Amino acid sequence: MKVISQIILLLFLIAAGVQAQSITGTIKGTITTNDGQPAAYVSVQVKGKNRGVVTDNKGEFIFRKMQPGHYSIQVSLIGYESNEQEVVVQGGQTATVTLQLKLSDTQLNEVTVKAIQNKLGRKESDYIARLPIKNIENPQVYNVVGKELMKEQGVLSFDDAVKNAPGVNRLWSSTGRPEDGAGYFSMRGFAVQPTMINGIAGLTNGGIDPANIERIETIKGPSGTLFGSSLVSFGGLMNIVTKKPYETFGGEVGYTAGGFGLSRITADVNTPLTTDKSVLLRMNGAYHYEKSFQDAGFKKSVFLAPSLSYKANDRLSFLVNTEFYSAESTNALMVFLNRGRQLIARTPDELGIDFKRSFTDNSISYKTPVVNIYGQMNYKLSDKWTSQTSLSRSTSKSNGYYSYVMFLDGGPDGTKPPANDTLISRYAYHQNSTSLTTDIQQNFIGDFKIGKMRNRLVAGLDFLRMEVDNDFSPYLLFDYVNVVNKKDPRYSQLNRQAVDARIAAATSGFTKNTSTRNTYSAYVSDVLNITDALIAMLSVRVDYFDNKGTVDHTDASRSGDFSQTTVSPKFGLVYQVVKNKVSIFANYMNGFQNVPPVTQPLGIDGNFKPQQANQFEGGIKLDALNHLLNFTASYYNILVDNMTRGASIEKDGVTYNYTIQDGSQRSKGIELDLAANPVQGLNIVAGYGYNDSKMEKADKNVDGRRPTSAGPEHLANLWISYTTSGGKLEGLGAGLGGNYASSNIITNDLNTGIFTLPAYTILNGTIFYNVKKYRLAVKVDNLTNKAYYGGWTTVERQMPRRVSASVAFKF
Repeated sequence: MKVISQIILLLFLIAAGVQAQSITGTIKGTITTNDGQPAAYVSVQVKGKNRGVVTDNKGEFIFRKMQPGHYSIQVSLIGYESNEQEVVVQGGQTATVTLQLKLSDTQLNEVTVKAIQNKLGRKESDYIARLPIKNIENPQVYNVVGKELMKEQGVLSFDDAVKNAPGVNRLWSSTGRPEDGAGYFSMRGFAVQPTMINGIAGLTNGGIDPANIERIETIKGPSGTLFGSSLVSFGGLMNIVTKKPYETFGGEVGYTAGGFGLSRITADVNTPLTTDKSVLLRMNGAYHYEKSFQDAGFKKSVFLAPSLSYKANDRLSFLVNTEFYSAESTNALMVFLNRGRQLIARTPDELGIDFKRSFTDNSISYKTPVVNIYGQMNYKLSDKWTSQTSLSRSTSKSNGYYSYVMFLDGGPDGTKPPANDTLISRYAYHQNSTSLTTDIQQNFIGDFKIGKMRNRLVAGLDFLRMEVDNDFSPYLLFDYVNVVNKKDPRYSQLNRQAVDARIAAATSGFTKNTSTRNTYSAYVSDVLNITDALIAMLSVRVDYFDNKGTVDHTDASRSGDFSQTTVSPKFGLVYQVVKNKVSIFANYMNGFQNVPPVTQPLGIDGNFKPQQANQFEGGIKLDALNHLLNFTASYYNILVDNMTRGASIEKDGVTYNYTIQDGSQRSKGIELDLAANPVQGLNIVAGYGYNDSKMEKADKNVDGRRPTSAGPEHLANLWISYTTSGGKLEGLGAGLGGNYASSNIITNDLNTGIFTLPAYTILNGTIFYNVKKYRLAVKVDNLTNKAYYGGWTTVERQMPRRVSASVAFKF
């Protein structure tokens, strides 16, 4: 029996050993660069074994079904120091590996360009959901315009970069006006401005220089739950992600020259400040000058953006990014149409205006200096929780002269000329305004499990304060000019000296006031992995808006103070049909806007609820063929209610006008977004947006009509480029693309009728030679020299054909 028991024990041990050998393990890891960025699309090998994978957008990789034992994981790139790490695999367990390449993200882009990769389709972002989740896991739609695409297209302005975002159209050029002087864009039927930098307030009254932009994120739909109401619209928001320091010395200096006096110098220099590379500095800067294509007009700017990072230890790090922007320009020619009577002309051609004339003077200019300061502290509380504290401070000014050009009836002598859309009114005034914005955010970000369900959660507090000081002269009707008769002697009489004389003679109409608004918010959002394939996002925000009102310093009066509290929910579902490759999604999203009270007649209540926008959306996302194909298709339906509109009531034979809050607007449509790299060197970026927007219940003048802020119904963008990846012509490339916009109704009112901007197709092209030490490029904007227009109750002729050339030296 003793021998039998020993034999049985021996057989049991052998069986257990065999079973242990049959249970495999997993190796999972992350590859990063010196600057802490994910090393995407890098080859990872198991040394001595015929097994290899490529990292994803997050720099992550995984080897499954590994037999228990000792292995060496190796990452190597030709010309760079290889890196490897030993790992022990145990049956039924996952071994974790973390490796860092001895090069920066910038160098990595140069090295991996030879591999087949979708360099123009990288969409991963920590700002969209305020959490590090993949695009394919996110039930919300967003588009990304990265620095690689902007460099390939030779982009010189923020406006040109945004043309690559599907369904986004510029309504207005930057006006430099106080508080809202940045450009306006249409997004899902609503007007939106760029207001955020790195996911927090970053405002400007003027233009935005692209020199410090890593990427532009257009986040679609009402996003009140995570981003509030003060800085976003019901159509979405624009978030600018800035360039960050990295661990090696490098950079580039470039110069661009072109038509209409274009002269632009850029510089990007990065360096470690300490031997252990715990303190890093990056400096981006630009000088820009160009004239208008018209007989007057210019813009010039100086931009400087130093950023500093400090890694105190493995748990605590700091980042400070600052931007100093100083610009002077004349206002773009925006012809405001008459809003009080039926229009005679209904298209730009019918106006008969020579749009090569500016109707202004170079002495009528304004300055828009901007200072943006952004700071972030990250502290790793544990292996599951991180504290993130962010602070931004924006100071933006508008100082100088502005001229409005409008078709208005009534002349300086009190007479009223005939309504023929030929005499244009020129208004001028001096503006002096300072806006100060402070935003403080505290986020706690966790990644943990409850049972078998993974939770990625952010809980945050947000305080936003906006202060504005205004000191304006009166709006003065300077004169009338005949837009058809080029010999009208009044055309050349508008200048700064003449405007100063009119202002000095004015006795009323001066503005001097201060306004203050505070917003206090708390929000929580949880991305819950219900199963390996099914993901739910549950979010809610509580927002308290406290408007301190406007103080009129001419009589020390205060008006407009009110407060409102709003709850904003968000819900989304994602089902991954193919893990990390194909997902279907749906969302419900809410946005809101605060509505101030009004004084009503007959004791009617003048307090209102916030406007509410509710979106339902569904679609599909693809990240296939080892990231070579990235595609999103979605359908959305947005209903805005609690909109105010005019009404009237009759009592005792008297008609009283008052305001009611039962209006609504419906906006629905589809969007397509594609980034593909079908063969080595060939890149395709394409997008399409269709929007059907209508006022469902509104004032009778606009009821049932398309809002003028909605822009064109159809928008399309396309960019195709090819770069030679080998041989003597390696680095030589070319790109061709452009934009299509359907006809755009910019005036749509019962009183005025309809004014329509015609549809257009614009083509742009580049030829470039990009090697390790330098880059040469030639660009042609508006290849066919198409005459086309933009506008929003205004008519603005866009730039004709322009040729530019650039050279950049890299080090």
